[in-house]
Amino acid sequence: MMKVPAANEYMDFKRNNRIKVNRYLNYVLWFFALAGPAIASGVKGGVFPDITHTTCFIISALVILLSTIHLILRKTIPTSVVTGLFALTAVDALLVYMNISHISIYLTWFLVPMLSLLFCSKTTFLYAIIVNFLMMVAATVLNAPYQMQLLANRTEMYAYLANVLGGFTIETLVMAASGFMILKLTTDYYATLFEQNTVIRDHEHSMKEKMGILDSMAEIYDNVNLISFVENTEMSLRNSNQKKHGIDMRSQTHTLMNQRIQNQVMPDQLESFLEFTNITTVRRRMTNKKLISADFIDVVSGWFRAQYITVDAAPDGMPNVVIYTTRNVDEEKRREEHLIRISLTDEMTRLYNRRCYEEDLTEYRAVALSEDFVLFSIDVNGLKTVNDTKGHAAGDELIKGAADCLALSIGSSGKVYRTGGDEFMAIVHSAAPDALQSRIIKKSSEWHGVYTENLTISVGYASHHDHPDAAIDALERIADNAMYSAKAHYYEASGIDRRH
Repeated sequence: MMKVPAANEYMDFKRNNRIKVNRYLNYVLWFFALAGPAIASGVKGGVFPDITHTTCFIISALVILLSTIHLILRKTIPTSVVTGLFALTAVDALLVYMNISHISIYLTWFLVPMLSLLFCSKTTFLYAIIVNFLMMVAATVLNAPYQMQLLANRTEMYAYLANVLGGFTIETLVMAASGFMILKLTTDYYATLFEQNTVIRDHEHSMKEKMGILDSMAEIYDNVNLISFVENTEMSLRNSNQKKHGIDMRSQTHTLMNQRIQNQVMPDQLESFLEFTNITTVRRRMTNKKLISADFIDVVSGWFRAQYITVDAAPDGMPNVVIYTTRNVDEEKRREEHLIRISLTDEMTRLYNRRCYEEDLTEYRAVALSEDFVLFSIDVNGLKTVNDTKGHAAGDELIKGAADCLALSIGSSGKVYRTGGDEFMAIVHSAAPDALQSRIIKKSSEWHGVYTENLTISVGYASHHDHPDAAIDALERIADNAMYSAKAHYYEASGIDRRH
């Protein structure tokens, strides 16, 4: 079925075609005005003995009249079907008059319906066939007495008319069939042509829209590469010339763009980058997927994100055309890392928080513990007394002081976590945990604050070396018990009754 836009364009073509055909038909009508003088020359030469000069004048006058009327119609209603039908009827009328004026014309009769084919209209052609046939019949009947006088054996008029009109009828039918065939082929061709033109324009419009989108994308991304697996080509949309480069899938594993980008990738990430951007495996990895992406570090500008985006895919989901893009995401990564750091950090002490501690324990549960793995459990002594007697500002100072002492003592050998109000945990890798415990206690004993003079903490630990059969949760309990034992010893040695 023809699409509506194509049908509308075809109708516009037919209207414009009517204007053009009517213009040329008007030229033909004006040319017929020369028929009068031409016939008059024949009269003078004895070619038309039965024709008078008056007839020649009437023919020219009639042609001028009809041509003038058609010219007016062509100027006022140029696209109307009526204008064309008038021209065809005018020619038929002229032929009738010439016939009854004893000017025998046969071939021109059949010219009129053939001229109607120029309008590319079945209705117009049918009208021309019918009117032409009726005019031929009328002219033949009106001219029959004259023709009978010319015949030597005086055949009956009805037999003569039957013979002539029978021939006209057969010729008309043949002409009608031929004309309809020609007309159908012509109109179908034009209709198909306009439909194809519409499809082509729609495709061009669609491609322009896609290219517009691609151009917009090119402004967003640092690199934009259009890769066609059908043509085996790549084209950078960031370059103004947008030149296509061939890709040899038999010997080439990376596009020209990635061959350039790989020189800026961090050495420890180069292998991963080359695996992700391997052009020979992209189609398989992107089958039934809209997008695949990975993040890498540029040695100059930091983090960047590489993406393959499906633009066109085959019915089996395998991409035919993809867009490869890179975009700097260093700021995004830093913001992400900052948010993660905030979510895993204790706001007061800037140590890691309980959430981070639990996540780290989960990771350690999934692997075998190393020989130097140690869990420390730490608690601030006397925090409640300081809060009650000196206020929460003094208590906060005490907690921050303990955090500083732990961070300085443990340093890069492990991670320190604030897991409660005055409770801390540390995951350390150390072959001498007892020495580290002594360093923590010594560091805290040297601390002095504004609100509180002294800081004492209780420390307990459990090492994998000392408890090789204990799981990490068991080591945590052992460390806690050791810490509570040290706390009890502190209160006993200080003569403080914890019940009061």
